[in-house]
Amino acid sequence: MTQQLQQKLSDSPAMRWTALIIVSVTMMFGYFFTDVMSPLEPLLTAAKGSEGGLGLGWTSSEYGWFSGAYGLMNVYLLLLFFGGIILDKFGIRFTGVLSTALMFGGALIKWWSVSQDFGDATIWVPFGGDVQAQVAYAGLGFAIYGVGCEIAGITVSKVIVKWFTGHELALAMGLQVALARIGTAVALGAALPIAKSLGGVSASVGLGAACLCIGMISFIVYNVMDKKEDASAANTASDSSEESFRFSDLTLLLTNKGFWYITLLCLMFYAGVFPFLKFATKLMVFKYGVDPELAGLIPAMLPFGTIFLTPFFGGIYDKKGMGATLMILGSILLTIVHVTFALPLSNVALAIGVMIVLGIAFGLVPSAMWPSVPKIIPMKLLGTAYAVIFYIQNIGLSMVPMWIGAVNDKNTDANGIIDYTESMTIFAAFGAAAILISFLLLIEDKKKGYGLQKANIKQ
Repeated sequence: MTQQLQQKLSDSPAMRWTALIIVSVTMMFGYFFTDVMSPLEPLLTAAKGSEGGLGLGWTSSEYGWFSGAYGLMNVYLLLLFFGGIILDKFGIRFTGVLSTALMFGGALIKWWSVSQDFGDATIWVPFGGDVQAQVAYAGLGFAIYGVGCEIAGITVSKVIVKWFTGHELALAMGLQVALARIGTAVALGAALPIAKSLGGVSASVGLGAACLCIGMISFIVYNVMDKKEDASAANTASDSSEESFRFSDLTLLLTNKGFWYITLLCLMFYAGVFPFLKFATKLMVFKYGVDPELAGLIPAMLPFGTIFLTPFFGGIYDKKGMGATLMILGSILLTIVHVTFALPLSNVALAIGVMIVLGIAFGLVPSAMWPSVPKIIPMKLLGTAYAVIFYIQNIGLSMVPMWIGAVNDKNTDANGIIDYTESMTIFAAFGAAAILISFLLLIEDKKKGYGLQKANIKQ
């Protein structure tokens, strides 16, 4: 018994991997709900009553505003930033339950809104003007959900760092991302068939809300393990408890150049991926002539690819290092993908091949970027650091879909056909910026010795 108390619970491989699986289930259901509406754009923007009575009559701009509403409260009310401070100040258990409850509550509002017929009623919304009441209420639910999901994301990141530092940190983060991508893949591939077979958009959204309820329960189960981990850490010969958070410590974070490079890389890279997925299904229909019933399966290839690639590249980072190099390669591939989509080519096989390349890029960058943050920022500030990164990322997740929706509206002809050249060029520009920032991060690593090119596993 004494020997057991001399080790932390996280020193047991079985226990730390169990903890990872539990919190990963929560995020997997979260990612399912985040993207459950993406393949439903053809139904959302179809004329009311069309598509067998399932069309909701949203415009492309309204859909763009709804997609961007995810990050509105995080960005403009600073809720994600405060969430990071709450995480560092009050701990993982409190913040995890709070965030998953917000996710579930926001999901219920969104499900209710798409289940109702509000007639011709309109509501003024920020950055969208007058939109249909259904769009406004759905956006409100998505915004509340977005607050919870992003805070849950930084909480889970801190959970993984807590349990896996000195062990398989990048692999663990990669596997968490992989499980989350399963949620995205299932949403992209199954949401439209579910909606069409079970009576409309509300069926897919309702399924997502039910999954989030299970995710909330999963995190409550994790809290039991977290409490035992803290108790075991307190009983080790060398107490590994972290220093307490102080507001004055924020200066150390905000003046760290390497931290800002990672933050901006996150902004540019994810701005070229997640907002793209919001429009990818319709892109496959209009530009590449894919059957609407199958169009969602092509974007779904991206998260399926990362299910295997992110842990694979994370394992390389753990054992061999080369974190900054992986980020550079992923950014280059992202740029190539969007340049290709911008070209006047309409071959379906090409679209599939390019989506596979995007999946590789999407495996490379996250597998190296997230495990690199603890090398730059101390544990006591880690929650706030991830919160700032996610906050800046949410600016892109909020504004880019609105921008692309407006661009697509502008480039829609009288027959309803969209020219995607301009929107894909915008996405390519995000990739080019990511390349530049990745090189700047590599240079900064050589100056400061963060160890981004070194292995994570301590021998």
